[in-house]
Amino acid sequence: MATAILVDGAFFLRRFKSCFPDHDRADPTSVAHGLGMLAYWHLVQRIGPNEVMEQVSKNSLLAESRQFYRIFFYDCPPLEKRMHTPLGKRSIDFSKSKEAIFRRELHREVLKLRKVALRLGRLNETSRWRLTESATARLIASPTAFVAADDDFEIDTKQKGVDMRLGLDVASLAFKKQADQIVIVAADADFVPAAKLARREGIDVVLDRMGERQAAPDLLEHVDALRDCFMPKRHEMSGE
Repeated sequence: MATAILVDGAFFLRRFKSCFPDHDRADPTSVAHGLGMLAYWHLVQRIGPNEVMEQVSKNSLLAESRQFYRIFFYDCPPLEKRMHTPLGKRSIDFSKSKEAIFRRELHREVLKLRKVALRLGRLNETSRWRLTESATARLIASPTAFVAADDDFEIDTKQKGVDMRLGLDVASLAFKKQADQIVIVAADADFVPAAKLARREGIDVVLDRMGERQAAPDLLEHVDALRDCFMPKRHEMSGE
């Protein structure tokens, strides 16, 4: 049987720099490479480095390992609306933002990887401006002296359909006996139903928090093991 790796894309990107210090978070190719390294790391934890290297030497590609089923990468297309800033009413085309350009290119790079399935949800139709955390703190500290500027606002968007897609994939993996272990790379309670379903069907469920210590308590309750992926810096690996 094999290991399937289910990755919450937004969470993966948020924790990426902490876990992959030698990779460039702003480079889609580098981030996609990190996704492959995450799969390699978990496979090593399961079957050991010697077995992994033996399979890689035979097949040249980690993805050909019989113990590796697939990576499922869950994300949403970027916000591509044109909106106006809340105070200055300046027009902003979010489709041309750095984040939108990065996200589209990342999805293209992820699709190039062997044995990777990209699962895209969608953004809620209603996107609104909200105060940033720092602006909110200033407002609470000095409500009478607070004066807002456009830079104090950020877009509030919500994903839809990601949880459903993940649940369907877990159900397929479980009922079709396609994998006997799944690794969930996330920290959100939204993944609890999928974890519970997998465990009920006899699948070993591993949670990778990528070093995030604030994972939802009920998610921790419904997994069989914790295993936080971390790639040390090159100079640390070489002992320099």
